[in-house]
Amino acid sequence: MGIMAQIGIVLAVCLVGEGIAALLPIPFPASVISMVLLFLLLATKLLRPHHIKEKSNFLITNMACFFVPAGVGILRYADVLWANLLPLLAICFITTPLVYGVTAWAVQLTMRAIQKKEARHD
Repeated sequence: MGIMAQIGIVLAVCLVGEGIAALLPIPFPASVISMVLLFLLLATKLLRPHHIKEKSNFLITNMACFFVPAGVGILRYADVLWANLLPLLAICFITTPLVYGVTAWAVQLTMRAIQKKEARHD
């Protein structure tokens, strides 16, 4: 599939996500809706990975460029960040181990479930 068709697919999914976000009664990021929509299309095999492979590889390769505006935006509020440094550090030091722990626990539960499923099939 040509690169223009791949770009069209990705942009169409983004456009549908924007439309869904506009229709929702609560504010919700259209980018998240678009990612869920793309996941559902891939999971149901309505869209195959090779349909968007080239475009996806390009976006992943150049992902760092997408974070430059966010970094510059954060620098604009450096004075606010410095004023709230201790609470921000506390949040980081509390939530980071918590996220790692919950993730490790979820992986262990998933591995146990897979092992039980494999044991039943043997």
